[in-house]
Amino acid sequence: MSSFLLRRFGQAVLLLFIVSMIGFAILHLAPGGPMSQFAAGGEMSQEDLDRIAQQLGLNRPLPVQYGEWLWRMLSGDWGRSYRDGQTVTAIIGSHIGATLQLMATSTVLAMTFGAWIGILGAIRRYSLFDSLATVGAMIALSIPTFWFGLVLIYVFSVWLGWLPSGNRYTIGDGSLMNQIHHMIGPVMVLALVSTAVWSRYMRSSMLEVVNQDYVRTARAKGLSERSILIRHALRNALLPMITITGLHVPTLLSGALVTETVFTWPGMGRLFLDSISYRDYPVVMGILMFSAVLVLLGSLTADLLYGVADPRIARSG
Repeated sequence: MSSFLLRRFGQAVLLLFIVSMIGFAILHLAPGGPMSQFAAGGEMSQEDLDRIAQQLGLNRPLPVQYGEWLWRMLSGDWGRSYRDGQTVTAIIGSHIGATLQLMATSTVLAMTFGAWIGILGAIRRYSLFDSLATVGAMIALSIPTFWFGLVLIYVFSVWLGWLPSGNRYTIGDGSLMNQIHHMIGPVMVLALVSTAVWSRYMRSSMLEVVNQDYVRTARAKGLSERSILIRHALRNALLPMITITGLHVPTLLSGALVTETVFTWPGMGRLFLDSISYRDYPVVMGILMFSAVLVLLGSLTADLLYGVADPRIARSG
């Protein structure tokens, strides 16, 4: 297990280095650049722009800029925002809670309903429920997230007036019930695709397990169907879901980016888009690296848990 963990950790570090290098190059080689926001008003002279570029280190060669940024990042200094001078860690820290709140809530709901739909669909294979669940999952996977969010806002906020159209809470009322009321819309949007994915994977895994010899043997021994499903089939069907849970982090992050923008939710997704539009590259790189770490941690955790559940994976990985 120790060698398995070391290999996975080494691969994660290498991937982080590659992601940082590619992300840094794409941002700084894109048209415009961070200096465009200072030159946009036309009020600064070229001398002023050159002085700002020197202060920010933007007049140095790109490899030198990357090396300095990487060294500061490793030493815990993620830089400061070009917009307001705040530290990147402080900005991310003020937004990460809202994103984690959405991700955690939608994940719990998606896993619960998705697993239930998948198990019931496998047990009642080719029934009306299974057919409706399959069609519903295909529709959910085909609907664009931004479109579904806008439809939800129009129906439940504009037309019916049941839900707020955006933000995390009403100004002046930060109570728990008020936050839950504001969460309903974005959580529904973010959980839609996740529920469909979970139900399909759970159905396939359950169907594979119920056809195994040990399940037939359990039935031959006269065990109740409930006992067979819970004690034998479900326990083994959940093993592949460990990997799905870890690898689902990128889907949640990308979905949160769109959902937070549609519902003006003050999380990292909206911060990322705002930082790109303002060309606030230190914040963009900070969010990029933080998201990459979350994705790799999810994948690494899934590998470790699967290695514990099935020691053959650890020995062969």
